[in-house]
Amino acid sequence: MTGSAAAARSGAGHVRGDQRRGEQGRGEALMSIGEVLAQLRPEFPDTTISKLRFLEAEGLVEPRRTPSGYRKYTWDDLARLRFVLAAQRDQYLPLRVIREQLEAGALEQPRGRPALVAVDPDAPPPAPAGETSVTRSELLERSGLTDGALVEIEGLGLVPPPVAGRYGPDVLAVAEVVAALSRYGIEARHLRAFRASADREVGLFAQVIAPLARPGDPAAQARVAEAVRELAGLSQRLHGALVRLGLRDSLRR
Repeated sequence: MTGSAAAARSGAGHVRGDQRRGEQGRGEALMSIGEVLAQLRPEFPDTTISKLRFLEAEGLVEPRRTPSGYRKYTWDDLARLRFVLAAQRDQYLPLRVIREQLEAGALEQPRGRPALVAVDPDAPPPAPAGETSVTRSELLERSGLTDGALVEIEGLGLVPPPVAGRYGPDVLAVAEVVAALSRYGIEARHLRAFRASADREVGLFAQVIAPLARPGDPAAQARVAEAVRELAGLSQRLHGALVRLGLRDSLRR
């Protein structure tokens, strides 16, 4: 075999080896942070890129890094993120507890791999569904609240007035609960105690959260958002448990 032929065959072998390595890399289907966000958004609509970076900083997931520093996630990383987000949403668990569960092997491997969704890296992420504001008419229609009742809860300070004619998602949540309670004969004026109790909790929790806030620091903002979410969830669990205990005691008498 001539030297030129041997070199050509050797070069072809290198090409085939590079192709195989490229195919193996594609087989791993590593995802960018935008692609991971697109996978999670249908089930967890309030997830953001800042949230994913925060979970990484807290050691809940460890994506790979390209030589240029870009994050690349595996399917196992995606499964971990789903586990974390579901535990937060459904059980209000703090990250410390979720981390302990993961270390104890609580994560179940996914049976299938969903198809990747193409994402334009330069396009801003879509607004989370849970953060969509509504007009007054939309608020009344979706909550079942009457216009008079909305005027009343605004007057009582249960909800703030609209901004540029639109109400935020938390106002909608309050309106839905007020409408549901009214079906039991509980009127808006009976809910002043809830407002007073919430104000006391806000004062207490603000003292806890204030040291975490650092203007201009995205990581600090993510920590604050996480603390707000956990404290609100814990407050809901405590309030619900106390009400159930009180009602059981009352019905036994």
